[in-house]
Amino acid sequence: MPQITIERSGHVDDVDWEEFALALHPVVVETVAARLEACKTRVLRAEDAAVGADKERHAIVDVSIALLAGRSDEAKARLTEAVVELLRKHVPPRDGVTLHLSAEVRDLDPSYRKAEV
Repeated sequence: MPQITIERSGHVDDVDWEEFALALHPVVVETVAARLEACKTRVLRAEDAAVGADKERHAIVDVSIALLAGRSDEAKARLTEAVVELLRKHVPPRDGVTLHLSAEVRDLDPSYRKAEV
């Protein structure tokens, strides 16, 4: 915990996603009192994406953060706002492409378990 997943389209292949993750982890720690060493991020590239009737002129980046329950809705909202702002800094505008940047923070299901081996 936190389990962080970044889903993104191919239009943003040039972004250093590991650098973004390393910048994101301290933001998560500061905003929702997580431990830095507990932050785990995966970046998934979507091969196919479309917005409305168009598949060429849009780039999608969505960050999903799953936390153990107990954070207030206000803290989660502050984190999503901070994530979108960080995305703005790391994903530069592109000519002819609309960027769709989004973030969500949710609680992990009570059944969540982990193991470090």
